[in-house]
Amino acid sequence: MTAPAYTLIQAASAGGVLRLTLNNPWRKNAIGPVMVNELLHALEAGMADDAVRSVVLTGAGDAFCAGGDFAQMAGAEGAPALEPRGDYADLLLALANATKPVVARVNGHALGGGLGLVAASHFAIGARGAKLGTPEINVGLFPMMIMAVLQRHVSRRRLFEMMFFGERIDADEAVRCGLLNKAVEPDALDAAVDAVTSAIAAKSPITVRLGLEAFAAQDDLDLESALPLLRERLAGCLATDDAREGVMAFLEKRRPRWSGK
Repeated sequence: MTAPAYTLIQAASAGGVLRLTLNNPWRKNAIGPVMVNELLHALEAGMADDAVRSVVLTGAGDAFCAGGDFAQMAGAEGAPALEPRGDYADLLLALANATKPVVARVNGHALGGGLGLVAASHFAIGARGAKLGTPEINVGLFPMMIMAVLQRHVSRRRLFEMMFFGERIDADEAVRCGLLNKAVEPDALDAAVDAVTSAIAAKSPITVRLGLEAFAAQDDLDLESALPLLRERLAGCLATDDAREGVMAFLEKRRPRWSGK
């Protein structure tokens, strides 16, 4: 996949995995408009690339993302070099609605807006030693946009503690809260992430896409609305070549040969 010339992220695709690295280590990968715009471009390209089966989102250096970059927000970094694609809210939506699984590789602290990226991803694996939290209230701000994605994982009362106390939790507590799938030692982080992307790569790409689209479509619906929608989506899934191949492979006791159709 040919990527534009990014300034604050790195994009590399290999073995079906698009790796997006927040590359602002001198500011602990703090995120602002320029980085947001570059991530939106990179995600758009990744979703359109048939060779990409999953996306890994991580940070350069010893941090995942320390939160908002106030210098960028104030315009000190200049205007985005790429055509504008949207703001931070659009980025959270792009992650949540991605048609290929996004895996957050939480290599270090994920705070504020960085925690929002983790919560908006489909999977999240964290290194022990990383801290996750919402410290905005300590500087007179509030985690407005990220609470929309945090409340999908964290209980109401626990989320109030995090937001109003500015609390930082460790990776193991983040697993218990539902923010991370798994916490591992730093030297085991890549293997744990590879296990997720390898499992995804073994599945039918069209089934993965249809499943993610259906999940996003029903996520905020009541049961009476969700079930008819999902009945229609199941019919669409059953009509694919890969569904027929999967059933045939099961009956013939062999591994399926996915066509992606």
